[in-house]
Amino acid sequence: MVSTQEALQRAREADLDLVEVAPQANPPVCRIMDYGKFKYERDIRQKEARKKQSRTELKEIKFRPKIDAHDYGTKKGHVERFLRGGHKVKVTIMFRGREMTHTDLGRKILDRLVADLGEMVTVESMPKQEGRNMIMVISPNKRYMEQLARTKALEPEQQLEPEPPSELEPEPESVPESLPEPESESVPEPVATAVAPDPDEG
Repeated sequence: MVSTQEALQRAREADLDLVEVAPQANPPVCRIMDYGKFKYERDIRQKEARKKQSRTELKEIKFRPKIDAHDYGTKKGHVERFLRGGHKVKVTIMFRGREMTHTDLGRKILDRLVADLGEMVTVESMPKQEGRNMIMVISPNKRYMEQLARTKALEPEQQLEPEPPSELEPEPESVPESLPEPESESVPEPVATAVAPDPDEG
């Protein structure tokens, strides 16, 4: 343990600052450091930490009670994208005119959406009627999303394991072996015909 005066003297000799880092300790803990550099590095760490924190926003997707299959698939894709981004989604079924007498159609769409999204979604606010709209709020299932992220991180390693090019290596080897054989057989035939006329001339 060092006295305050001695600690200050050491800091001056090193041209540094004496910074109290644990004032609640008994005795308080101090450190000799460059306080300006320490503050700068701390601010950078805090700034990076804020960047990593995902800001949760409430997105909204609107459906009609008589939506066709293609539009339903497109909108469901948007909902999935929002959920993967860590956002909550407000799903609204809009009724017009006589459609108000068939609010059960809207409820079926919401139930179908939750069933299609499966484990990746948590229903935060059950469907409820607000005027001409039926509203439900869903949020991402954090545990499922973390598991999905870990699975995706392993996928590139698994894709690199198989090496199909090795199966193609024997093919070029079989081509040159079949080429020289017919060439060697065709050589002696013209030589035999050239030698035959010599005895007749003698």
